Amino acid sequence: MGYPNDILETRAVIKPGLYAVIPPKGLVNNVIPGIEGCKISIVASPEMGASFVQYIVQAQPRGKTIKKFGAEEEVETFIYCIDGCGEVIVDGEEKRFSEGNYLYSPPGKGVEFKNTSEEVLNLLLYKQLYTPLAGVEPRVVYGDVNKIEYRIYDEMENVYIKDLLPTDLGFDMNMHILSFAPGGCHPFVETHVQEHGAYVLEGEGVYLLDNEWMPIKKEDYIWFGPYVSQGAYGVGRENFTYIYSKGCNRDAKL
Repeated sequence: MGYPNDILETRAVIKPGLYAVIPPKGLVNNVIPGIEGCKISIVASPEMGASFVQYIVQAQPRGKTIKKFGAEEEVETFIYCIDGCGEVIVDGEEKRFSEGNYLYSPPGKGVEFKNTSEEVLNLLLYKQLYTPLAGVEPRVVYGDVNKIEYRIYDEMENVYIKDLLPTDLGFDMNMHILSFAPGGCHPFVETHVQEHGAYVLEGEGVYLLDNEWMPIKKEDYIWFGPYVSQGAYGVGRENFTYIYSKGCNRDAKL
C-alpha cells in the first residue's frame, strides 16, 4: 500500500451506541476462522452497539468457507450477492449465487459459500441471535431481488421498496431494498426501536442521523441504533438504493 499521497482524512463517522457511517475507504481486513481466500471487514458488531454482526466480503477466486458459517444453535444468517458469481450451500444443497441472489438460513443450519469464477465475488454476510416464538419457526429462503417487483413506499410514487423475506411470525427479521428516485425522501423523520444495517447499492443521498445530515453514496455502510432519528433524500442523477436489515414480529425485551 505504501505511503499516502495526501493528508490522512475520512468520511467515516462513528457514534457508538447511536449510529455509524462507514465508507469503503479505510476498511481493514479481519481474519475469520472457517473462511479462506477472502477479504472480510466487520462493519457492525456488539462492540459498536449493534445486536447483530455484519460483514462485507470480497471472496477472491476460489475463496470459500471451509466450515459452515453461523451454524450455532441460536444463530440465524443471511447472505446477499452484490456482484460476481459463485455458489451457496445450505442443508447440503448447492445453489447458484450471482448479483441479486440472497439466502436466509434458520438458526442452527448455517451457510457455506464459494467463489466459482476468476473474478471477485462481493457479498454481504449477516448473523444474529434468533428470538423464538412458540408454535412457529422460520425456513430456508433462497431468492433473487431481480425477480421481485418494487412496490410504492408509503403512498409516495418516487420511493420504492422490496421485501426479501416472508412476513409471517416465524421470522424475527427481514431484509428490504429501499430506493429513492432523485428528490424522493422518507415521509417523515423516523424514530423507532428497530436497528438497521444498511449497504448502499447505488446512487447518492443525504441521511439525517441523530439530527446530523450526512452525505451518503454507493458502497457506504450505515448502522442505525435504536431510537436514533433518521430520514433520507435521494440526490444526484440516479436512484439512491440500499439493502437494509430490520427486526420484526417480536415484542421488546424487559
